[in-house]
Amino acid sequence: MKLAGKIKEPDPLIPKVLLWADVSYSDMEEIENTKAIPELERTLCCVLGVNIPEPRRGVLLELYVHTVLFCRESNFNREQTSALLSIVKSMHQANTETPLNNMGHCYAYCSELLLCHSVRRPPFSISLFSSEEVTQILKYLLNTYFRHYNLYKYIFTPQVRLDLSFSYSGMPDEDPVTETDAVSSDGYCKKENEPETAEGEQPIEAMNTGPEVANTDPSPKSELRTIIQQEMREEMIHMSRQLEQRLKESADLLNTALTSLETNLHGKK
Repeated sequence: MKLAGKIKEPDPLIPKVLLWADVSYSDMEEIENTKAIPELERTLCCVLGVNIPEPRRGVLLELYVHTVLFCRESNFNREQTSALLSIVKSMHQANTETPLNNMGHCYAYCSELLLCHSVRRPPFSISLFSSEEVTQILKYLLNTYFRHYNLYKYIFTPQVRLDLSFSYSGMPDEDPVTETDAVSSDGYCKKENEPETAEGEQPIEAMNTGPEVANTDPSPKSELRTIIQQEMREEMIHMSRQLEQRLKESADLLNTALTSLETNLHGKK
């Protein structure tokens, strides 16, 4: 068994201060002066370097636009908006760097990034968001990005497919047509010394009017192939059922985790 391609493992992520990392002060002035959504999309596309084809481009720009709108509703200043845009961008990159499920990894990284911008401990962290603002941001990200985490994963990462190939040792190859076999005009093979028959006539063996005797002695290779095909069908059905069950369990765990996090956030208030 082999994999068609190598699956990239998620890289270790180190949280750091992201103030003015992607959006400069002059960029924030331009973003603040832009009110219409289409113009805001064009501005964010240039500022954040969104150079990917559709439909991923539209999905990513929508994520950034809604982040800016959230900052405006929360009355965040330019420094806070710039930092939050960089946090969302880094969190999305951590999600889409691998097709594997790393939601817990991304959530922990997002929490550590917010911590780097909520505690004054230079040069490792700065006091940019208050504890209430951090709670507000986490609640927003849970209700938007992490609730649609699998959709972002599906759109921005390649699909993983398993390619199975088998090789058997000790099995003889099928007998090829030898050079001494001649192929007749009707596509059947004849031995070199087989007598010719006139057109419309049949050989003596073909004129036997008795019941045809079926070949009840299959070759070992065809018998092995039949057994393998049957076992593979049964195994694929079993794996399909297991996959459906695991997907259902993963969805239940995701909903439970989101509900628990939302409950904790409400409790902190």
